[in-house]
Amino acid sequence: MYARLRLWFFRLDPERAHALTLKLLHWVGALPPLGVQIERAFAASANPVEVFGLHFPNSVGLAAGYDKDGLAWRGLARLGFGHIEVGTVTLRPQFGNPRPRLFRLVEDEALINRLGFPGRGAAFVVRQLQGRRPRGVVLGVNVGLNKDTPLDRAAEDYSELQRIFNPLADYLAVNVSSPNTAGLRELQEQRRLADLLSALMINRARPILVKLSPDLENSDLAAALDVLLSAGVDGVILTNTTVRRDGLVSGNKTEAGGLSGRPLADLSLAMLERAARHVGGRLPIISVGGIFTKEDGKRRLASGATLIQVYSGLVFRGPKVIRELANLSLLKPSETVG
Repeated sequence: MYARLRLWFFRLDPERAHALTLKLLHWVGALPPLGVQIERAFAASANPVEVFGLHFPNSVGLAAGYDKDGLAWRGLARLGFGHIEVGTVTLRPQFGNPRPRLFRLVEDEALINRLGFPGRGAAFVVRQLQGRRPRGVVLGVNVGLNKDTPLDRAAEDYSELQRIFNPLADYLAVNVSSPNTAGLRELQEQRRLADLLSALMINRARPILVKLSPDLENSDLAAALDVLLSAGVDGVILTNTTVRRDGLVSGNKTEAGGLSGRPLADLSLAMLERAARHVGGRLPIISVGGIFTKEDGKRRLASGATLIQVYSGLVFRGPKVIRELANLSLLKPSETVG
């Protein structure tokens, strides 16, 4: 069925198709009888993971970027995810970058986006997250910087977002690695990152994770991980999208923005392996980037990931990829990481 739906959706502009998908998923979450049917159709075996002091029903989650404003997270939870990460959410509403800003690379099974954190702002997302919670699923909120906020005031924005979402989120993901907001990746630099995390750790009421770029040099990755360890954050998400364009064949390959999907897989895996060696089990890792099959998932878990996330795999393969991945785990239910 998804293959037929994909043929229709892929005839539409990518951003329009995504908006329609979110509307459909919103109604899946808003209408309990429909949601129950969908949940039964996509149910995955219980395969729990305990990490960050949280109980995850399984090891696979939805990466940030798919449901930026929290419009469809209840419906998405019905598809079998162990966790949903909404956002990236900015403090104030903003349009983002001019359209077109989202491109499919069908031959490469990839996406390029230069969205620039478009969204309705934190107050709107709060309203979407309030009320009934889907049973079991863990909710993360990914937070980022408004494009008109100077970097030297970044801690103010992130701290206010932390205050707003602490009562609603199970964990917070700090996005300092999108390539589509000018200057944002400078927050990965050692001193800036240490200052930002110092401010956030003062008022930590929920686990704090940090999402890093796949384009960091080895020495910069090691330095950033050392900052995370020193600050005492709860985990790291590897990786965001890349600005590299190695080996692409699709016509849209020259578009500016962050690349996700299959071409990101090797880069993301290599960063996971380097990070896992560096932290030596002291910092749980969520691996994301180019995960499309159960073999991909097994390799990430075997290489040191505690949890995995998908985005492009869901777009190109549909909900069946969730059940395949959700049944994977190298952890026994009694084991705890982090």
